[in-house]
Amino acid sequence: MSMPASALLADAAFEIIPLKGIIEKARLLPVGATVTVTASPAKGMDPTIDLALELAEAGYRTVPHLSARMIRDRTQLAGIVKRLADGGVERVFVIGGDAQEPGDFLDALSLIRELNDLGHSFHELGVAGYPEGHPTISTDKLRAALIEKQMHATYVATQMCFKGRVIADWVRSIRADGVALPVRVGIPGVVDPTKLLTIAARIGVGGSMRFMAKNRRAVFRLLRPGVYRPDRLIRSLTNQGDGLGLVGLHVFTFNQVGPTVDWYHRALKAAR
Repeated sequence: MSMPASALLADAAFEIIPLKGIIEKARLLPVGATVTVTASPAKGMDPTIDLALELAEAGYRTVPHLSARMIRDRTQLAGIVKRLADGGVERVFVIGGDAQEPGDFLDALSLIRELNDLGHSFHELGVAGYPEGHPTISTDKLRAALIEKQMHATYVATQMCFKGRVIADWVRSIRADGVALPVRVGIPGVVDPTKLLTIAARIGVGGSMRFMAKNRRAVFRLLRPGVYRPDRLIRSLTNQGDGLGLVGLHVFTFNQVGPTVDWYHRALKAAR
């Protein structure tokens, strides 16, 4: 039995990058939407936390990315946790991150353990999943880490993948491993290849190279001529069957918020 598209589309989180002008674009998001804010090694954690707090004050459910390798030590982490708590931010997404010179935390799991020791009050804590693997971490290590992280997390969000069957097979594999976390499926929004390259340039050469290394298949697809829209991927996902524990989407907007939100409203209306 296929999964209704409306069920997949009804709860979407929109990922944005803390670059100049994004606060104006973010106002195009649905009122009260869930907005995740990435972390850039070139800029540090402050822009991520600043933007998350500003959007929370504007009424959005914000989810800052806490990048383990970008956080120097327990003192910096405690300061971040306090700022978020004072600003009413109740959700975080914890990743390993890409910083070349990490501090005390080498991966997401070590940061999560420290968060627990600090006695954080986050209601939701998301972790990453990799349906097509990771360029520098073996499948066995990814699997073992996810099994351990599920004791502390409330959901897993997948990296971008363009094949519904690959995503579904990966979900079945983690279920077989005993991972019962709800899954948010990571998909690209509406992406213009030329604008994607502009964003890559603004991230910086190092950040762009790291992103492309981690998402090489996705970037190749997104740089094809013509504007990308995720309708085919949504159809493929819904055809994989119900009962996988898919609870919504994690939409990578690449800061192309307006076109992505327009697509989202049309897709949601058509699915109802």
